[in-house]
Amino acid sequence: MNRLAQESSPYLLQHADNPVDWWPWGAEAFAEARRRGVPVLLSVGYSTCHWCHVMAHESFENGATARVMNEHFVNVKVDREERPDVDAVYMAATQAMTGQGGWPMTVFLTPDAEPFYAGTYFPPQDAHGMPSFLRVLGSVSGAWHGKRDQVLGNARALTEHIREAGQPRAEIGDLPADLLERGVANLRRVFDADLGGFGGAPKFPAPTTLDFLLTQPGGRDMALHTLRRMLAGGIHDQLGGGFHRYSVDAQWLVPHFEKMLYDNAQLVRTLLRAYQVSGDEAFAGAARTTLAYLEREMLAPGGGFYSAQDADTPTEHGGVEGLTFTWTPAEIRAALTGAGLEADTDLALRSFGVTDHGNFLDPHRPEYGRRSVLHTPTPAQALAAELGDDVPERLERARAALFAARQNRTQPGTDDKVLTSWNGLALTAFADAARILGEPHFLEVARANADFVWRELRLPGGTLRHTFGGGVARVEGLMEDHALYALGLVALFQAGGDLAHLNWARELWGVVRRDFWDDAAGVFRSTGGRAEPLLTRQVQSFDAAVLSDNAAGALLALWMDRSFAEAGALDVARRTVQSFRTDMLTAAGGFGGLWQAAAFLEAPHTEVAIVGTPGERLALERAAAQHFLPFTSLAFTQAGGELPVLEGRGGGGQAYVCVNRACRLPTRDPAELARQLAGLEP
Repeated sequence: MNRLAQESSPYLLQHADNPVDWWPWGAEAFAEARRRGVPVLLSVGYSTCHWCHVMAHESFENGATARVMNEHFVNVKVDREERPDVDAVYMAATQAMTGQGGWPMTVFLTPDAEPFYAGTYFPPQDAHGMPSFLRVLGSVSGAWHGKRDQVLGNARALTEHIREAGQPRAEIGDLPADLLERGVANLRRVFDADLGGFGGAPKFPAPTTLDFLLTQPGGRDMALHTLRRMLAGGIHDQLGGGFHRYSVDAQWLVPHFEKMLYDNAQLVRTLLRAYQVSGDEAFAGAARTTLAYLEREMLAPGGGFYSAQDADTPTEHGGVEGLTFTWTPAEIRAALTGAGLEADTDLALRSFGVTDHGNFLDPHRPEYGRRSVLHTPTPAQALAAELGDDVPERLERARAALFAARQNRTQPGTDDKVLTSWNGLALTAFADAARILGEPHFLEVARANADFVWRELRLPGGTLRHTFGGGVARVEGLMEDHALYALGLVALFQAGGDLAHLNWARELWGVVRRDFWDDAAGVFRSTGGRAEPLLTRQVQSFDAAVLSDNAAGALLALWMDRSFAEAGALDVARRTVQSFRTDMLTAAGGFGGLWQAAAFLEAPHTEVAIVGTPGERLALERAAAQHFLPFTSLAFTQAGGELPVLEGRGGGGQAYVCVNRACRLPTRDPAELARQLAGLEP
């Protein structure tokens, strides 16, 4: 066992028995590189990454390759989810050198942590125009010993480039009046009007973009069509609920099979908003099954949520991608026959698009043959019109039987570390579901999560740790942790009415302002000034898998302004959006979070307070839940309190609707409240 055996990250532990003499990221590794006079080989990945597993099996488990690595390098392994700050710095270097990025990421550094050569996956032999990993190791080591001055000069130049590229451009002046319309138009240009989504293969869910489009009447058709196509595709787990990471094709048919907490949590909110906008029960149903999946398979005993599930199913021959989730006709028939539903086999095969030819083959394990990813090429309504009204009930029985059979299969591995930032997304999902669907159980899950994070990840001064595993909280909290969890607490207050949760969000806002806001530049930095010094403090504005740091910071600032009239918060939000307006005007995606913040800035100042006991508020809360109010401050709570919107409000089950700080007459009538709220929807 190497040094990684002492770590808590599941990804690092996967490499603890490699013959490679791995070091975790830290000053000790770089001191060892200086002592030996060798470069550092930095390998970055994550536990559910398919190609990370492939390279590990081909190279890091190979004794001959490991000997070369150990002789010529100090080898450092990093979990990108545990250290997104390290990953971001060296991903910028990789993209600068190669024009692309991805994981596994391989970067060669000087002992001063400056990068000089990088790539992603390297095969064990020269193939497809890529050099073998051993060839790369030999070339890098040869250059280090034979052309050291040139290597060091290149490293210094690249480091300076990364630092300069990471500095925000100074943007001054008002936001253009047509900013939101231009954002919608940019997305329309790359929208796939037939299949949904934006651009071609591969297709990612992009929930922040869909959330923005749902706030714009001129863009809702794109969001709703995309979600409907996703729900019918293989990216949507037709049996167990939830969504796989992305679709490798343009049809949403064949996914990359890993499941991430952040995708599923964000898509729950998107589906709930689509339900509010459209009234389509299919969206509410998909939100429920996704939440059920998260509770069943991703909820830790203490109330936190695990990070991810693997794409590969372990077998005695190694991992096979998608084996748990894919089917042959014979397997469908056997499962339904065993459940006494043999008569429904042909219906299930047709409904789920399962054929002898299949639609998926793991190229690394061709011996497992072609299999079918379940999808729904023909809507159940169409099948019912052709085959009878009992089709939906028959399909539901078949789905339950197939899911039960699938649960008896070997399951993919779960990355059981708990990340604060992603738990903030899950908190938002369950809180929104409790409020919009009116199901108290979801509120219980959300409150338990808040209790867990307070107990295990909050430090006495109010800052948060980034990750929890093995009973220990680790890594200095990042901007994403404080901002995304605070946004989850805002959603929890709006669902449950406990002012302590909103006050905790306010405390986290104070940390964000103090540690991550760069007032001179008008942006949020990804790491705090007291964190471990890296080559540069990143400024993130592009939504990758989740809301960018600056989008999250701007949205949090706006909620603090709406909730507490917090001094300076509105100015921070406006300056943040202004700082990236050029990118927002020209980009065709990736800025959904900042576009949402811009829409929030443009929206009227609206507040809804429903005051009284839970019983007195219930009918009024249910009336409010039917309305899409993404930029309205909601306070459903007992009378009184320190919030401006609650000052002087009486109890007895009354609703107050205020627009631009002018309040209408209070009402106890849900129908009257609905009439008032209809005018607040975007």
